[in-house]
Amino acid sequence: MQQYLPYLRQSLLFERIDDEGLVKTLNCLNAQIIACEKGKVILHQGDEPRHFGVVLCGSVNVVASDSYGNHSVMWSITQGDLFGETYVSAGVDSFPASFVAAQDSMVLILEYARVITGCRNNGCLAHSYLVTNLIRSIGKKNLTLTQKLEFVTQRTTRDKLMAYLRAQQKQAKSHRFVIPYDRQTLADYLGVERSAMSAELSRMKRDGLIHYRKNEFEILLP
Repeated sequence: MQQYLPYLRQSLLFERIDDEGLVKTLNCLNAQIIACEKGKVILHQGDEPRHFGVVLCGSVNVVASDSYGNHSVMWSITQGDLFGETYVSAGVDSFPASFVAAQDSMVLILEYARVITGCRNNGCLAHSYLVTNLIRSIGKKNLTLTQKLEFVTQRTTRDKLMAYLRAQQKQAKSHRFVIPYDRQTLADYLGVERSAMSAELSRMKRDGLIHYRKNEFEILLP
């Protein structure tokens, strides 16, 4: 576990925990680190929620599928963020979506029940921090879901795109930024048809609102 500390340090889940305490706690919890090729399903839709994960490198998409085989990307989890924790903490019967590696990635898998019930070392400060950080991370995820609602409830495809790109600009603190989605995934995320979205992006570029090249965008208006 020691060799993964630089990756673990990217996550809010491990704030205020020193290296020694972090390694001991993760070993005590039987945490697993898994290398995932792009497209690998890490946690399956329909499975009982017992585990959650942390993206150590790469990214993971939350993908919901219906009975007709249609897939919808609900959101993307990037380095340092958690996935699955909202569902395991809510006590639902099954995952309503799958967690799929969006690129070659490395993830940490933890069993929720072991995290919240404590470890063998009574009064372990590292474990107390871990539980506190988990609660903060769940709250942060709820804010992310609220933000997505702001995007998808916009009336037009242009409005949805502009709201999303403005949020990415604010997060990057720069007019130029890179989004984590390809065109199909972005369309799924915003709940629009891909060809219509691509056409709207072209119109927005022609109208002088944005400039883009692949996943790199720039908002041209103040």
